[in-house]
Amino acid sequence: MGATGNQGGATARALLARGFDVRALVRDPDKREARDLAERGAKLVPGDMNDVASLRRAMTGVHGVFSVQALAYEPATLAEEVRQGKAVADAAEAAGVGHFVYSSVGGAERGTGIDHFETKAEIERHIQALGLPATVLRPVFFMNNLLHYADAAGERVMSLPVRPDKPMQLIAADDIGFFAAAAFDDPQSYLGRQIELAGDELTFPEVAAIYERVTGVTTRFEARPIEERMFEWFAEEGYQADIPALRRVHPGLMSLERFLTRRLQSAIS
Repeated sequence: MGATGNQGGATARALLARGFDVRALVRDPDKREARDLAERGAKLVPGDMNDVASLRRAMTGVHGVFSVQALAYEPATLAEEVRQGKAVADAAEAAGVGHFVYSSVGGAERGTGIDHFETKAEIERHIQALGLPATVLRPVFFMNNLLHYADAAGERVMSLPVRPDKPMQLIAADDIGFFAAAAFDDPQSYLGRQIELAGDELTFPEVAAIYERVTGVTTRFEARPIEERMFEWFAEEGYQADIPALRRVHPGLMSLERFLTRRLQSAIS
């Protein structure tokens, strides 16, 4: 699922690199990201997570399913996320897949009160109730989201409602793909597990300093008032991935500095 997005695309590429046969569920086979996967060897399967029949067709004869749904915020899209997540799990159960990997979110199991965390917790419970042979990955704040600040003209200002002294755990989407592919490749080590994923842990003033060092553009962090529940949770509790343990499994786990350097080579002075 989500083969043309950040997580699904990273997982598909990682699986192809390991020699797996990959089916990529896509709504538009002509999309650039879909064509790229096809050129790498993936089989494109037209379908949609709202179309149960297409899910069943796509899963016929497969060993494993990677499930991820689009980020949602509004009531209608949150409800759709849950419907889609459950529909994918139901189709996998009906197809008798041997391994189901679901990408949730760090903290989903902790009753955060954050709407788009609670939807993932509900999907997790559904997967468990079905008895699917599953691995749940719980990624933290995406490094990819920080690329929003890449095109700053003049001084770069990172204005966010977070505590300047509170570290935030971060993960690169490619590293989510690594762990998803590793789960399929080594099921004995991953089946039945729930794993929070992070590659770095930094305060946002430290993030700003790294951005400045990588790009050569003056960068500063500006703290805004904390009002939304998600940012309250970040300030109070936050993510809890065991980064040293993850790095022992995946020594190439990306720091933010390495991630930005790789993605912003043209901006390096």
